Amino acid sequence: MAHTTAAQHPSARTPAIQAPSAPTPGARRSLRGFTGAGYDKGRPLLVQAAWYAALHLLFVKWWFPARLRPVLLRAFGARIGQRVLIRRGVRVHWPWKLDVGDDVWIGEDAWILNLEPVTIGSDSCLSQSALLCTGSHRRRSATFEFDNGPIRLEPGSWVAARAVVLRGVTVGRGAVVGACAVARHDLAPDSVLTTGGPSTTAAPASAKGATA
Repeated sequence: MAHTTAAQHPSARTPAIQAPSAPTPGARRSLRGFTGAGYDKGRPLLVQAAWYAALHLLFVKWWFPARLRPVLLRAFGARIGQRVLIRRGVRVHWPWKLDVGDDVWIGEDAWILNLEPVTIGSDSCLSQSALLCTGSHRRRSATFEFDNGPIRLEPGSWVAARAVVLRGVTVGRGAVVGACAVARHDLAPDSVLTTGGPSTTAAPASAKGATA
């Protein structure tokens, strides 16, 4: 009867060497270590809490008179010009970091996420559900620290419906961020940014991608 040699026996075979698996993206990130270094909320905790209460109980409500929204923002330190129209559902993160010129329109459900200052020049329009986002994070930071920056809309500019302006961006005088477009870089005066890309020439109000 033939004998099974050690080399032939299953238990004696050399185990296969497994290649190390690729590291999971973000595996080295530790959100627990986040410090928020460099971010100043600008007011004491009591004022922050008072604004959150006013924002959610009054400011965003459909029944709250539009004429009183600028008044409430000013009470919390915002600089608001004359004849500013702010519709229902608009959210402002910190009023004391907001500077709005005259004759500005801000449409329903727009969100001004102003961890850093936001300036909106006179005769500008921020349409429905548009987002001005001054906040970001350093993706190479192990603790995902802030990478925030101010936003400036020059006079006569237009951020159309569901458009987004990211931190550090200036939208030039008379420029348009078209509907659903994302402004990642500064826009030159009278330029138009649509979901198809930028244009350096001014477009009529009915231009595709720039409707309110």
